[in-house]
Amino acid sequence: MLLPDWAVLNAAIEWLGHGLWDLSWWQIVLYTLVTTHITIASVTIFLHRTQAHRAMDLHAIPSHFFRFWLWIGTGMVTKEWVAIHRKHHAKCETEEDPHSPQTRGIDTVFWQGAELYKAEAKNKETMVKFGHGTPDDWLERNLYSRFTWQGVGLMLILDLALFGALGLAVWAVQMLWIPVSAAGVINGIGHYWGYRNFEAPDASTNISPWGIIIGGEELHNNHHTYPTSAKFSVKKYEFDIGWVYISLMSRIGLAKVKKVPPKLRLGAIKPVADEKTLEAVIANRYEVMARYGREMRGACKAEIVLLKEKGHDLSVLKAAKRWLHRDDDRVPAAARPHLAQARAAHPVLDTMATMREELRQMWMNTSRSREQLAAELQAWCRRAEESGIAQLQQFSMRLRAAHA
Repeated sequence: MLLPDWAVLNAAIEWLGHGLWDLSWWQIVLYTLVTTHITIASVTIFLHRTQAHRAMDLHAIPSHFFRFWLWIGTGMVTKEWVAIHRKHHAKCETEEDPHSPQTRGIDTVFWQGAELYKAEAKNKETMVKFGHGTPDDWLERNLYSRFTWQGVGLMLILDLALFGALGLAVWAVQMLWIPVSAAGVINGIGHYWGYRNFEAPDASTNISPWGIIIGGEELHNNHHTYPTSAKFSVKKYEFDIGWVYISLMSRIGLAKVKKVPPKLRLGAIKPVADEKTLEAVIANRYEVMARYGREMRGACKAEIVLLKEKGHDLSVLKAAKRWLHRDDDRVPAAARPHLAQARAAHPVLDTMATMREELRQMWMNTSRSREQLAAELQAWCRRAEESGIAQLQQFSMRLRAAHA
């Protein structure tokens, strides 16, 4: 028996309203969050850690899944994403950086990050120079790279079929997730605002110590410090959910990690720093400088307490406190007068700042032999322990306990 026209129309309207999957509003929200999280996981695990930095190898099963999901979830081409990201590291915060807030402004990168990505993707020189080693099989040539918009179109059809007209809103969130979170938050805020564990040679920051929402990419300063590491978390209080997934895949043979952040190991204190000590210091230079920074902050805190007890003005020292442990080229011009005043008024801090730079120069000076650098490290430790500054003495003794 044929349904009357009005019954067919009502059935069509009901389908358009609900789709094949009749879920409540919170279930649809949950579906949207799960799918966008899979997209984030695909970006950080496959595009970023595996393809761009070769920090790990992926089995064919997860590799093909991530490629397919990125095709329908973002329409991004692996070679383009990898090439642009590698160029970002190679030209970080210069005029050639495809998306640096330091040169293009935070507003531009945050709101127009996707446009910057599209513009750089058209740069053939970037693709040739930085896009090597990415997938070039039949699927890549004949589907993923060739029919980019058809992939996201397939996701739209799926969402409409599942949820009816509401599927359009679900699809819109899925499509905006990467442009906002990756292009805007990571490339923009991740080089503009946050905290820093290490003095990486750029302005990268950790947006949050808990890398959950964007797969661990929140730990951007850690990543720029150790770009070839498959693990982004470094401190005990930091959490990288992308690393959790990688660890689980490693246990069942679907992933093989090549590199993680180095860890400074301490043993018995040696009478003098030798070439092995030098090797350990250079290999763990970012952690060494982070520890030195903590000692400087401790010394600064002690000076503030002393001045407060004597009723002296604390404004200059407090203004300089943030920058005492930073590299000279990372100190903004507005902060330099306060820093110079603080160092002139506080010989302890001036000595520590001077010796910090001397220590840093040891691994930056490529013209010296290992023997010469080891002798310089020995002399540095001797001066530190003879300085009468408790923080320097403690740091030097720990340095003599370092081993590779």
